[in-house]
Amino acid sequence: MFQIIEYIRFVLKSTNQHGVHSPFVYDLVTKCFYDKHKYANYLQLKNYRKALYNTANHIEITDFGSGSRVFKSNIRAINAIAKTSGTSVKRAELLFRIVKYFKPNRTLELGTSLGIATHAMALGHLENTITSIEGCSNISDIAQQQLKEFNISNVEIKTGSFEAVLPKLNTTNYDLIFFDGNHNKDATLDYFNTLVASAHNDSVFIFDDIHWSKPMLEAWETIKSHPKVTVSIDTFFWGFIFFRKEQAKENFTIRL
Repeated sequence: MFQIIEYIRFVLKSTNQHGVHSPFVYDLVTKCFYDKHKYANYLQLKNYRKALYNTANHIEITDFGSGSRVFKSNIRAINAIAKTSGTSVKRAELLFRIVKYFKPNRTLELGTSLGIATHAMALGHLENTITSIEGCSNISDIAQQQLKEFNISNVEIKTGSFEAVLPKLNTTNYDLIFFDGNHNKDATLDYFNTLVASAHNDSVFIFDDIHWSKPMLEAWETIKSHPKVTVSIDTFFWGFIFFRKEQAKENFTIRL
């Protein structure tokens, strides 16, 4: 019910490119978000997902996040995980376009899952070196195997809780960070506060499911108000954060 009410509020508040007066955000919306080009890589994204759909093996899940609203057991079929928990086709295509548009060289992903989003980011820019963290070792093994089968060589998956892995990372600056592993307010804020020091002027942070719950929405509002943050974009399912010093502080709500 919370998400339904939030979506109604979002629709009433949101706009498209015609309500955007920032050249930076206008270009992002028109040239990336609303890009209708049918990229050849989209077929690879679909084939990656199809391969997971055809895998009915069951694995035991170790969940470090906020839990599942779908599954009642920690023994789950891989194809069921892909259908209910994996990044959707449209979002994978959007993530591909975002990486293609910004061309990050150093990306961090919190929450590999089965690697659907990881695969999209890897294809979006082949010079993009991706470090992805996955808490569940069984999920991590599946993702690594799947990425290898699809000839993805620019991804390194580290297995362990975010709290354990993040302090061991050597990279000091990231061009893109995708937060997609724990829909918990306190954890989200902890990860943001830990990683905001790694952001530079042109970095982009993407937060998944910012309208997941009232606490997650509160986390999003806190992140938007951070003094280092200048631009935020709420697309309902993802929240985008930018740190451009040349940009006036402004919050946007964009329909996709």
